[in-house]
Amino acid sequence: MVVRVFVAGGSGALGRRLVPQLVARGHQVTATTTSPGKLGLLERLGADGAVMDGLDAVSVGATVAAARPDAIVHQMTALSLAHAGKPDLKHPDRFFATTVRLRSEGTDHLLAAAEATGVSNVVAQSFGAFNGIREGGWVKTEEDPMDPGPASARKGAQVLHHLEDVVVKAGGAALRYGSLYGPGATDGWVELVRKRQFPLVGGGTGYMSWVYLDDAASATVLAVEQHAKGVFNIVDDEPAPASEWLPYLAACAGAKRPIRIPKWLARLLQGSGVFRAYPVLPGMRVVR
Repeated sequence: MVVRVFVAGGSGALGRRLVPQLVARGHQVTATTTSPGKLGLLERLGADGAVMDGLDAVSVGATVAAARPDAIVHQMTALSLAHAGKPDLKHPDRFFATTVRLRSEGTDHLLAAAEATGVSNVVAQSFGAFNGIREGGWVKTEEDPMDPGPASARKGAQVLHHLEDVVVKAGGAALRYGSLYGPGATDGWVELVRKRQFPLVGGGTGYMSWVYLDDAASATVLAVEQHAKGVFNIVDDEPAPASEWLPYLAACAGAKRPIRIPKWLARLLQGSGVFRAYPVLPGMRVVR
């Protein structure tokens, strides 16, 4: 069955992998970007491109109405160098500020547009790379509570709870992707690694769950096609401690090994929140 799919944020790192998969499955895709210069890219990927401001309710409503979709996929973030600048380990709230708005205001705008156009099939991007809990062991299912994170990133965590709550209440699905890796997904972090500005804190025992871009895109296609409802963890089955993945990333980038700093110094520099010792064992719930 051919579905008209509206991909908000289609020119991002994940959107660029998702759109071709949807097209290959025979779906008609309208994908959005904030930059008119990327319309050609979206057309080459097989989509009808549209310029949309996800923080403008009128822009979102008009663009969705013009596309007349059967399903809406929310992939809007502002994490690229062009939108957010270099990753800021000391001040994550500043770095994620626009993304936080897109996951709150942008989500609300898309859901309002979905309601206005009669679309009930909504899939939204959530986040689950740091999905350990501080007491009682590891996250095993989507019902286990997510850790709220360090105080400096608390607002971002609250917004994710809002996103998941409103999307699920609207009958849609929230996909908790692990930290994305693949073409275009880690460029900012690689630059920090090359400059040795991404330190290994303490023993590097903080765990992170990852997911390859193509795998995240495939899970999203499946969620759309199955009209999934609820919250799903979309992560690789091998979470890795920073002591393993950070030196490996440096080696892949042709950089020197990351410097190692003690935890007390990381706390002093206010960057330790990124490397906390999260005990993570993600549970991946397959959409069927």
